[in-house]
Amino acid sequence: MALQINGERLWATLMEMAQIGGTDKGGCNRQALTDKDKAGRELFISWCKDIGCTLRVDQMGNLFLRKAGTDDSLPPVITGSHLDTQPTGGKFDGVYGVLAGLEVLRTLHENQIKTQHPLEVVVWTNEEGARFSPAMIGSGVWCGEFSLDYGLSRTDKAGVSIGDELARHGYQGETPCAPFEIKAAIELHIEQGPILEAEQKPIGVVKGVQGMRWYDLVITGQPVHAGPTPMEQRHDPMKAVAKIITALYALADETGPLARATFGDINASPGSRNTVPETVTLTVDLRHPNQQTLDKMDEAFRRIASDFSRECGVTHEIIDEWNSPAVEFDTTCIDAVRTSAEQAGLAYEEMFSGAGHDSVYVSKVAPTSMIFIPCEKGISHNEAENATPEDITAGCQVLLGTMVTLANA
Repeated sequence: MALQINGERLWATLMEMAQIGGTDKGGCNRQALTDKDKAGRELFISWCKDIGCTLRVDQMGNLFLRKAGTDDSLPPVITGSHLDTQPTGGKFDGVYGVLAGLEVLRTLHENQIKTQHPLEVVVWTNEEGARFSPAMIGSGVWCGEFSLDYGLSRTDKAGVSIGDELARHGYQGETPCAPFEIKAAIELHIEQGPILEAEQKPIGVVKGVQGMRWYDLVITGQPVHAGPTPMEQRHDPMKAVAKIITALYALADETGPLARATFGDINASPGSRNTVPETVTLTVDLRHPNQQTLDKMDEAFRRIASDFSRECGVTHEIIDEWNSPAVEFDTTCIDAVRTSAEQAGLAYEEMFSGAGHDSVYVSKVAPTSMIFIPCEKGISHNEAENATPEDITAGCQVLLGTMVTLANA
């Protein structure tokens, strides 16, 4: 009989962790480097040490819990995600990937099985970006995307820095926050979207992460009285914004079905109901898994903004806020996930991630892939976030098979 993880134990572990920062609506508020995040970290470390794992903490507070291999000089196979949550987060986002990694190690420990390569479960610091911006800062510094000074200096709204909180909690480790040799990295996560549930498939074999471009579009016109000023004589930035939004929705349809265009925040100034605004600032989020297509969307956006601003007699500025290129995961890791799902008799969907994950940065320096499981109605970053015990178990079983295969290859 094939080695089986203990689904009931994994579920109980998830529910126990969920009590730390648990909310009245059934979610979790365990933001990065708060006292509750520290409590979650310490509980996780205690569970790992119970089965003989050793701990390293790097300069950004990233945790690495290691189960030795038969040849401990070999590079490890790693898994994991994050324990921090959104202010109104759920019980599974990130934490599932960490505790599923623990369940893999527990299963191997109780069956007295050692893999050739060592195994490690990692907890990345401040993945969510809810308290400190930007998101994925722990893995970003680790892979070299950001400097250590930049990472430690990031502050929350109260002016408290990541470095301050790491020092307060005793989690600013001495291990360099820098890449080390890794055999393979596999991250297990809820999908945070509706595709797997709609397809009625328990496993997503993730081939990559779509590229993401964030912008602030600032349109400037002329503030005038809403009553006396004829429509044709206005220099109305809101009119330009409306045309630009419509055109970008059309662009997403033209480059679909994988394209995404989102406008999550809009601000008009001076913000009076009977005054044509002087400036309108719009956040624009464009995404596509194909980098060439995303580049074309970027070019089209700039052209659309220029054309409609000119047509409406206003000026515009595009501020590039964030650029995360499309990621294609390692084919060997993808194949290992696919094979593990097949061996477990589980139906799967090959897909791209619509959200950013620590694996985006890890993949810059190590062979990487991800495994998804469904979440109810695709809801995440929400206290109503939910996943079934059956899917939780299935995903961890695929993770076990994938890690053992890669660690013995």
